Amino acid sequence: MLIGYARVSTQDQNLGLQIDALTNVGCKKIFHEKTSGSRAERPEFTKALEALREGDTLVVWKLDRLGRSVKNLVDLVSELHKQGIQFKSLTDAIDTDTPSGRFFFHVMASLAQMERELTVERTRAGLETARKLGRKGGRKRRMTDSKIESAKRLLANGMPPRDVALNLSVSIPTLYRWIPASTQP
Repeated sequence: MLIGYARVSTQDQNLGLQIDALTNVGCKKIFHEKTSGSRAERPEFTKALEALREGDTLVVWKLDRLGRSVKNLVDLVSELHKQGIQFKSLTDAIDTDTPSGRFFFHVMASLAQMERELTVERTRAGLETARKLGRKGGRKRRMTDSKIESAKRLLANGMPPRDVALNLSVSIPTLYRWIPASTQP
């Protein structure tokens, strides 16, 4: 029996293309979810693996739907092979039912990991360039320099920290993060 597994990483992505492809090749059962492939817990993937029996084939639309690392993919396909279960990736034209399919699987898994690593490398380089240009990532600071000075003045004049935080529209922990209690008059 052909058992399909489809996954997208974010809630705004659509599973339709993958499910249609899996249905068209004859998958009798299709498990699908919206979660990152790097997450250890993927309940629908676990269900798909539990549904597989000797002689079955696990079918995915693309190799990267299964996992993020070559080691993880190779271990998974090896474990399936030990159980008499084959693996098929539709867009990568991989079918582990044949020696050439198993070889091609290893080559494609390596290329997929290389592509992910290059993406991470490019992202890090872009962030480093942005930092050098003075840009910072993340949320904007709630406590600007002027708010810090105002807070110091208000505290020095005897206003309670709770009122200072309320006045500056920040939480008390945020106030204390920028002006520790030990430095207050």
